[in-house]
Amino acid sequence: MPPVRDPGRSRPTQRADCVPQLPCDEPGCNRWFRNLSGLTQHKRTYHPSFSRYPEGFCNNPGLLGSVEHEDHVADRLSPLPDHASDGYQGEDLLDREREAMSAKFIGPGSKVYRNYHPGLNARKCDDRGQFLPDDAPPPPRAEKVPNDWNPYRNRLEFELADFLFTHVEMSAKKIDMLLEIWAASLLESGGQPLFMNHADLYSVIDSTRVGNVRWENFTIQYAGEERNNDPAPWMSNVYDVWFRDPREVIHNILANSGFTDELDYVPYHEYDASNDQRRWQDFMSGDWAWEQADRILGDDPTTGGATLVPVILGSDKTTVSVATGQTDYYPLYLSIGNVRNTVRRAHRNAVVLIGFLAMPKTTREHASTPAFRRFKRQLFHSSLTRILHSLCRPMKVPETVLFGDNYYRHVIYALAAYIADYEEQVLLSCIVRNWCPKCLAHHDNLDENALRRSREHCDTVIEEFELRKLWETYGIVGDIVPFTNDFPRADIHQMLSPDILHQLIKGGFKDHLVDWVERYLVHIHGKSEAEKILDDIDRRIAAVAPFTGLRRFPQGRHFKQWTGDDSKGLMKVYIAAIEGHVPKDVVRTFRAFLEFCYLVRRNVITEQTLTEIDDALSRFHRFREVFRNAGVIETFSLPRQHAMKHYPYLIRQFGAPNGLCSSITESKHVKAVKRPYRRTNRFKALGQMILINQRLDKLTAARADFQQRGMLNGTCLSKAFEVLGMYIHFSDESFDSDCHGQDAADEGDEQTASYEEDAGDTLDDPMAINAHVSLTRKYQRAHAKNVGALAAELGVPEIPTILCRFLHSQLHPTDTRNPEDIPLYECPFFDGKIRVYNSACSTFFAPSDLSGTHGMRREYIRSCPMWRNEGPRYDCVFVVTDPQADGMRGLDVARILWTLFPCAVVHWFDWIGDGPDTTTGMWIVRPSRRTHNLRNIAIIHIDTIYRAAHLIPVYSSHNIDPRGIKPHHSYDTFHSFYVNKYADHHTFEITF
Repeated sequence: MPPVRDPGRSRPTQRADCVPQLPCDEPGCNRWFRNLSGLTQHKRTYHPSFSRYPEGFCNNPGLLGSVEHEDHVADRLSPLPDHASDGYQGEDLLDREREAMSAKFIGPGSKVYRNYHPGLNARKCDDRGQFLPDDAPPPPRAEKVPNDWNPYRNRLEFELADFLFTHVEMSAKKIDMLLEIWAASLLESGGQPLFMNHADLYSVIDSTRVGNVRWENFTIQYAGEERNNDPAPWMSNVYDVWFRDPREVIHNILANSGFTDELDYVPYHEYDASNDQRRWQDFMSGDWAWEQADRILGDDPTTGGATLVPVILGSDKTTVSVATGQTDYYPLYLSIGNVRNTVRRAHRNAVVLIGFLAMPKTTREHASTPAFRRFKRQLFHSSLTRILHSLCRPMKVPETVLFGDNYYRHVIYALAAYIADYEEQVLLSCIVRNWCPKCLAHHDNLDENALRRSREHCDTVIEEFELRKLWETYGIVGDIVPFTNDFPRADIHQMLSPDILHQLIKGGFKDHLVDWVERYLVHIHGKSEAEKILDDIDRRIAAVAPFTGLRRFPQGRHFKQWTGDDSKGLMKVYIAAIEGHVPKDVVRTFRAFLEFCYLVRRNVITEQTLTEIDDALSRFHRFREVFRNAGVIETFSLPRQHAMKHYPYLIRQFGAPNGLCSSITESKHVKAVKRPYRRTNRFKALGQMILINQRLDKLTAARADFQQRGMLNGTCLSKAFEVLGMYIHFSDESFDSDCHGQDAADEGDEQTASYEEDAGDTLDDPMAINAHVSLTRKYQRAHAKNVGALAAELGVPEIPTILCRFLHSQLHPTDTRNPEDIPLYECPFFDGKIRVYNSACSTFFAPSDLSGTHGMRREYIRSCPMWRNEGPRYDCVFVVTDPQADGMRGLDVARILWTLFPCAVVHWFDWIGDGPDTTTGMWIVRPSRRTHNLRNIAIIHIDTIYRAAHLIPVYSSHNIDPRGIKPHHSYDTFHSFYVNKYADHHTFEITF
């Protein structure tokens, strides 16, 4: 139902040929309008009351922007230098614009090249804005001395403060207790602890100068007309909005030396050198950045040589407490498009909390009134306008900003993208719920082809039509002005980014497809039989073998609190679990949908990938008809599924969607909102949370500053020994590898309704090779120490023979004979000691998964007789058997039985068929057998192992009840398996 205007006002009848009859009553404005909605939009856009803010705005309880003031932000901006339009820059700009595009190769092997934008090309300058030659050294700056720990006295003080406040998150009382015990231990020697108490520690942290962007606030109160003598409570309430200056926050990001090599300064187009296909990856590789640069130069040619800084925003309500009464907060985050996707996803402070928005609440009686809904919407947009106000002028006139490489550059900002789920997108774009915020498709038929929404189209129809027509025909809430209307070149419909988490994982997969399957089973089999089938599906999911990063559902899927991680975990195993219980077209629907999800989640998307995305979407639309034909659903006009149509266009605009997913902001909720909230005393918690965030930012900035100056090399202990002239050797026995540490950590994990079986690690190391496998440092003393004992433990008496032939193959790699045909007398014999290991680490390049800033990831391959006190765990791996072949044709699958240095005992799997299964899209394997039905055991070098593989039983081909089958029995119980290409994104990319 569309909102209704004041009943005391008459609404003019809309006629196509009527003449304007409503004048604008602002002094000096001669505009006339046909209806009230056009007049309202005009006044809020061109005569806004919330356009300027006094310095003491936070103390003004009046309506938004009811007091005008001078623009104090302009006084703080660096003006465009005097030479900005002189002959030097003007001539250079024109010459550069006329130059033919030149290609620049990047990365090893000259496999990829880029064309950079010739106009906004991020030229270096000094602090006065004077351009420098390309080879000029950075302008001189006052260097800090290498041992200046200010405000800390030394490294120990900083490390302790960072450890207690950031890593341990110790409360004030516990800090005092620890320092008191420490002080007591030093009484005899006359020493003192590094801090006297928690107040002393907090005072030192607060004195940190770097990374300090102070928090400000303003208050908002309704100041409209009260229509009766009993006004609604929300009309008299005062709402606080806390924020940090986004301009200063961006300055800190740009000046962070840790980001210097992780920033893209210039818009570019990237191509594969082998076929000239376009590639999309980071934000600056998209068309939006290039077109925005063209538009800025077209509007003002004097901006040539500047650096475009795309501003990325994100907001989403989050709940921090449910058990003790629901407590919600509304954080606002900021990042910039120059930061690469891997850095933004690695949570390295490239996404910054800049505000807490107000959340008006009222009584049930007034919660659904049009006036309250309208106030909430306009409060949201007006708050964003106020918070972002400092960016308005430098969106038109470049300012001079210091970067992490110690050069200055002219910077011009632009509102680029907004990360939000569908409910937030509805609010942002001022549209009616169930309509699309990106296109004009009618909500009854969203999949029809329609034009894209735009700011210009929206303004035009608002001037032409009344509110009801806007609501019913265009899905527009016509009496709300988007915050983007207050900023140059900003279009909220264009800014809304794809959201893999809420549109695809939580929306399309869990809320739609999984629900449709359950409804289908009830519709076909009846409720009683359907529940039996669903129980069997749950048992199949629970029986899946363990795998790094795989989420387990030991009690099935029927629990209330579903998270995004739960939905991601279910996606990885659901196809195999439902196969045989549903028609093949249902399985094909899931396959097409999952392939779409995994393709758009890739770190690099090519033109070929876009073709595959279109094909997957087409197949999904075709196969999902099975649900409508069965009478399970009536319409596919669902906004979150419809959003899939816009992904190819948005990829071209913004680059790979994994850098703009709401999973980034949801992860930030934990660090910036939920964990700080738990550290408060719950009384006026927001102020405490803001102070905690400010201290965390200061500690992070201080660590980056000290690291840049080389002051944090080594550890506190190693540095102390170095100062004393002492050196100490740590043996492998004392300090085990990270792999072994992971074993210990895993054993302490609490198993809940769903939990991650075995988490991998992200690495910030540069990519040296695609993949490498290493063993843990600590071997197992309780296991076999020679080959004979190993054969007895494994129950494979032919192990000594297999080892001899393996050694022969290592010594004579050019021998083409079948190893079994080689006489044993030609093979070397080994009778020495061996060491058995339970774990190995596989490090590989997997930028599409959660990885470090360079795309490296580490996982753990287990071969141990007892895992978590439940049973044995012997993982499967991909073995490279033909380095020249692509995908699965160059790989084989094997199960690790034992790992010895530098080799592994494995049980091979054989392929079933010469390609993937046509229904599920996954390859099928079975345990390999030799003559007399003996297991096909081999010994391989660990260098031939690529990474871990995950297999799921082909349940539909087995007459085995999964009831009672535990995950560690899976590989031994079933006799055919799918190679699970949905185990993670890297597996999906290599198992084609």
